[in-house]
Amino acid sequence: MRMPLPMSRREWFHRSSGGFAATAFAALWNQVVGAADPLAPHAGHFPAHADNIIFIYSTGGVSHVDTFDYKPHLFADHGKKINASRWLNKSGSFERFLIRPRWSFKQYGQSGTWVSDLFPHVGGVVDDLCVLNAMHCESDGHDKATLAAHTGSAQFARPSVGSWVSYGLGTENQNLPSFMVIAPAAPYAGAQTWANDFLPACHQGTHVVPGKEPLPNVKPRVPVIELQKMELDLLGRLNRRHLDQRGADFALDARVRSFETAFGMQREAPEALDLSHETQETMNLYALEPGATSGFGWQCLVARRLVERGVRCVELIDVGSSSNWDSHGNMGDHERLAKAIDQPIAGLITDLKRRGLLERTLVVWTTEFGRTPFHQDPNHAGREHHNLCFSSWMAGGGVRGGMVHGHSDEHGILPSDGLVHTHDLHATMLHLMGIDHERLTYRHAGRDYRLTDVAGRVVREILL
Repeated sequence: MRMPLPMSRREWFHRSSGGFAATAFAALWNQVVGAADPLAPHAGHFPAHADNIIFIYSTGGVSHVDTFDYKPHLFADHGKKINASRWLNKSGSFERFLIRPRWSFKQYGQSGTWVSDLFPHVGGVVDDLCVLNAMHCESDGHDKATLAAHTGSAQFARPSVGSWVSYGLGTENQNLPSFMVIAPAAPYAGAQTWANDFLPACHQGTHVVPGKEPLPNVKPRVPVIELQKMELDLLGRLNRRHLDQRGADFALDARVRSFETAFGMQREAPEALDLSHETQETMNLYALEPGATSGFGWQCLVARRLVERGVRCVELIDVGSSSNWDSHGNMGDHERLAKAIDQPIAGLITDLKRRGLLERTLVVWTTEFGRTPFHQDPNHAGREHHNLCFSSWMAGGGVRGGMVHGHSDEHGILPSDGLVHTHDLHATMLHLMGIDHERLTYRHAGRDYRLTDVAGRVVREILL
């Protein structure tokens, strides 16, 4: 992959030849880094299974043992004492009581995959899903685990996975951002979850807020489009002249390109976000009322429309850092939150599949961690954070459907086989997009960085 050099063009010329061969080196520089559009589509390291990613994130820590990880022994052993090795972010030995799920499970599809009554609609498309029931991550703190789920680092600010995909592959539509995030509010860790950090600014996620004006200030102020184009052409020439006088300033170049993209967005973004021409049958599929401009069904349908239009990566976040899946006091909160996303997610999978898009679109659902199958109070209604084992799933884009990969122990406390770390999930996502996670690097502060840091394994067992 391309790696921009950490010096200006003028400085590079000077160091290379004492300043005498600037003209000759200029052509080489433009070939290497200066002339190419950073968002132009380009091939990955090998043929890809998927062209786009829809990354669905449920904020707060969804309980695996109440959703996709069926544990008959947890039902049978309700109230039984156990010794837990971790509790409230501390390691040790803790006497706790097993707590049964409050929802029943059923087998769905030809695969017979177990799904709880929280997700009956998702159960209806389970033959398209690969459920990962032995996920684990480093931290059971919301901020750190959210960062890790998005950037691969629980400790430091790093580029989001969507930014890495944009940097690695560019975009098929220059009039829309390559990475868009549709969320009513930011999750834990805030906008860092979709930040570009040290990658060029053009790869940062564009935040779309569901509502009557999802992208503020996108409407042109000039009444005649031809007049606005003349004004922007003049502004573009002035910007380019300003840039040429300052050498290879990547931040400035990204700013210029952002204005160019903004003009294209004025034409294409309103149409992409307009659902008025969708059929009533499609609206019903996503559990949407006519004229709706918000809700998770709206987010899912807009995601389908964006990948149709060439947006490389779309992230959907259901809720923000409050009133989310963090059900410490009452697991009943899961019912409200699951109802909001169950039918829209199933509708998205169904719609992508019938339009022939699922084969080339990778859909990933995850959360930052799971929840404890035990508690210090045998009658407690909630569950605490649990990063040692949780569930995620993938669909489409080269993933085998109708299978469960990885298992936890009989009570859902620790993985027993098929472990998948967050780094492994990211490595697999990149692989399906045609990217070798070990070769997608960016030089920053004297070292080469990558999404998976120094770890990560492609989970080949789940690939077609």
